[in-house]
Amino acid sequence: MNTIVRLGVVCVILSLAAAAFAETHALLSPYSVRDFGARGDGATKDTASVQKAIDACSKAGGGTVLFPAGIYLCGSLHLRSAVTLQLDTAATIKGSKDVNDYDPVETLPYKNDADEETSFFHHALIWGEGIDHIAIVGEGTIDVNWDKRHGPKAVALKRCTFVDIKGIRLLNAPNYNISLLGTDYVNIDGVTILNAYADGIDPDSCRHVRIANCHIESSDDAIVPKTSFSLGERRSCEDIVVTNCYLGTTAQSFKLGTESGGDFKRIAVSNCVMAGLAPNEPASGGICLESVDGSNIDGVVVSNITMVNVRAPVFIRLGNRGRDQATPTPGTLRNVVISGVVATNATYPSSITGIPGRAVEGITLSDIRILYRGGEKYTDVLQDIPEQIPAYPTSRMFGVMPAYGLYCRHARGLTLRNVQLAFTDDFCRITAESRKEMRWANDGLVTPSEPGNAGTALVCDDVSELVLTDLKARPGKEHPVVRLSNVCGAMIQASQAPESTEVFLEISGVQSSKIAVLGNDLRNAKCPVQKSPDVPRGAVASKGNLGF
Repeated sequence: MNTIVRLGVVCVILSLAAAAFAETHALLSPYSVRDFGARGDGATKDTASVQKAIDACSKAGGGTVLFPAGIYLCGSLHLRSAVTLQLDTAATIKGSKDVNDYDPVETLPYKNDADEETSFFHHALIWGEGIDHIAIVGEGTIDVNWDKRHGPKAVALKRCTFVDIKGIRLLNAPNYNISLLGTDYVNIDGVTILNAYADGIDPDSCRHVRIANCHIESSDDAIVPKTSFSLGERRSCEDIVVTNCYLGTTAQSFKLGTESGGDFKRIAVSNCVMAGLAPNEPASGGICLESVDGSNIDGVVVSNITMVNVRAPVFIRLGNRGRDQATPTPGTLRNVVISGVVATNATYPSSITGIPGRAVEGITLSDIRILYRGGEKYTDVLQDIPEQIPAYPTSRMFGVMPAYGLYCRHARGLTLRNVQLAFTDDFCRITAESRKEMRWANDGLVTPSEPGNAGTALVCDDVSELVLTDLKARPGKEHPVVRLSNVCGAMIQASQAPESTEVFLEISGVQSSKIAVLGNDLRNAKCPVQKSPDVPRGAVASKGNLGF
């Protein structure tokens, strides 16, 4: 081969290599929205320019769309498969205030009982449907730019897979901030949500979702897995992990439901702080597990939680609302373990309730310490507590309660281990007049009351297979510490009657049976165990108790 030919071959090889490098470099280099005409001045609408960058990135096989420093005023942006949106620290995607800049809600070809916020995904600032391998990352901000509820979602993803949302800040969203429907393999990490007018993060009918290291402050629920009928089918929420998060809210911190037509399986929540938005803006509930539309909830573990200014720290409810059911049929709620919870400044009793003929099953509460501020009305009559079978589930749905600490009804296999129910020191120093001033909005049940008249700590009504171990609870004046009504199969052990206890354990109901009181220290109780006349003979046995 002569020299000229050799040089020609070399030139061809170099040319091919250069083309390959250029193609690879194009794939690896981010598509800056500035290169597609975006101004980033906060005044010019950049929707079309940003969308061009996303589409070009997708057409080239995927990659990163970069938002350099600036404020990019946009309406609806459509995500594409294999595209990452990367927001620089000083970059903000700012939502237009013109509702016409957003896509209209989609038309569903089936009936769906869920509300608009749950049902629709196209009316959003950033949305995608049926796409995969997508991400929104960086230290920048997505500001939906709304000042009240009802409007576009911030990020809405429907039937997507392999999703990463990391590091960004979401502000001023009038609708769900991160809304996921039928979306699997999701990693949400280090996201901050502030001034949210609606839910923080909602995985609806999603599987394999991890939410970690997030900070949420919302006027509505913070994190809410749902199983609505918004896909036109009943699909479960499975394998959901929430960890290392701050959940500030005036509603519920972590809730399953209320949309609960599909099942919830294998849900783990750990190492979280749950709080009201401010002392005068308490959260309604902390850990709320709700099946009211036929859902089967099975395998929920909640651990290492601290709460402050949460009215009802624990709310577990099996009801029968029957949304999207031709005939309302209750589901099941079983195999739940809640452990390592410290809650301060609670005001309303926690509750674990099923409905007649359909008990919640296999519920364990262990190492729980709840300090109450008090001030609620109290009733001694268990029969006055309404069942509320089809009602929307909230911690206050039963009205005036017969316990200040924990109310359990229609439950089987209930274990309460090392549960402490007491009152904050501050409550003893609050005057009746100041407690009137601390009344919260729509709180019709708050009334001044003396700390010593707090009522019963724990009530179990129609409960079977109860294990109560190491209970520490403040007694109420002239009220028993524990009331059992129609409880079958119970073991009360290793508990202590506190000083000034009138009655430690009161038992009533013709169905009461197989109740064992073993190894308790009841010396401080004037009456360790009190049985009503309707309790069958031989229903209660005791052994190894001090003072009884």
